[in-house]
Amino acid sequence: QAQFVESGGGLVQAGGSLKLSCAASGDLINIFTMGWFRQAPGNDRELVAHISRSGSTYYRDHVRGRFTISKDNAKKMGYLQMNSLKPEDVDVYYCNLPDSLWPWGQGTEVTVSS
Repeated sequence: QAQFVESGGGLVQAGGSLKLSCAASGDLINIFTMGWFRQAPGNDRELVAHISRSGSTYYRDHVRGRFTISKDNAKKMGYLQMNSLKPEDVDVYYCNLPDSLWPWGQGTEVTVSS
């Protein structure tokens, strides 16, 4: 059973940066498209960005140009570099496989103060 462990969240001021990390079990990140999702209490999870096996990327409009998704196949790690953070970026962030969702990890919380 796949496991995802997210880390790197925290409290930053608006305009600041955070780098989220995702440790995935097995070779899932190497084989499948990996994505970062966000979820606010009471809301559905929303896909923020994803990176394919070949390295092609996709971003939601509201993060394009500010966030960068990447991965390190050898380390089986995924990353989300978040720059120019805004108060509306506040959420719990999760990693998973957009095309075939596996059990969710605990997520990592991002808080942005204005």
